[in-house]
Amino acid sequence: MNLLQQPPRLRRPGRPAGPVRPDGGPGRRPRPRPVRELLLITVLFCVYKLGRLAATGRVGEAFGNAHRVWDLERDLRLPSEVTVQHGLLQSHALVHVANSYYAYVHFPATIAFLLWIYLRRPFHYRWIRRVVVALTGAGLALHLLLPLAPPRMLTATGLIDTGAEYGPAVYGAPQTDTVANQYAAMPSLHIGWAVVIAVGLIVSSRTRWRWLWAAHPLLTVAVVVATANHYWLDGAVVLLLLAAVLLLLRPPRAATGTTAAAAESAPPAERGPS
Repeated sequence: MNLLQQPPRLRRPGRPAGPVRPDGGPGRRPRPRPVRELLLITVLFCVYKLGRLAATGRVGEAFGNAHRVWDLERDLRLPSEVTVQHGLLQSHALVHVANSYYAYVHFPATIAFLLWIYLRRPFHYRWIRRVVVALTGAGLALHLLLPLAPPRMLTATGLIDTGAEYGPAVYGAPQTDTVANQYAAMPSLHIGWAVVIAVGLIVSSRTRWRWLWAAHPLLTVAVVVATANHYWLDGAVVLLLLAAVLLLLRPPRAATGTTAAAAESAPPAERGPS
């Protein structure tokens, strides 16, 4: 053996070989701890509650902003929310379905999506979590800067509160509501979170049917406008915020030549040793 030849370096114990893989193999970062994720959700909820308190005493400002938004939409010649609602009111059954979608799909769908991507697509989970936190934080900041009464409160426009009229109703009287900030129409997190769900499922999946998830935000837009819970501009603003967030927070890419979605969905025999 040549005395000048360097001996081979020994790999440190416990250190994985090869590049970081998204499929659960060596080198992949573990999922975030569930306790930490629950704490993060709790903090976001507490911030939302503080936003409800901050809206107290700004009712006049919220209605003034609502009239300005309504007039701006007419100046921009956007389709009238009244026309959309009149189409919905042609069927009482359809009204009930729309109200139920607004009441029962928003939060459960978001929680189910986060839980699914945490368990089944951990490679994408951190990215999605950052997107949700950034979008929600920006939305809450705008809620505080621009209190806005929803169109269901502007009776002069001809819109009605379909939830209160036909049920199921989500909100009580604004003066006694201690849970929701009813003067936080701008931007619409209903629409924003629905788009995040669709984007996350499309990016993290490979099936040709994944594009059908785009129906969820489209249906959400139709529901929130027809039930008079949001203006068109509430959706437009949240889409601009989300576009900015997605430009800053790009989806992750696998370190290997295989896409993350393919690696995560592949059978164990195709993934290699774990």
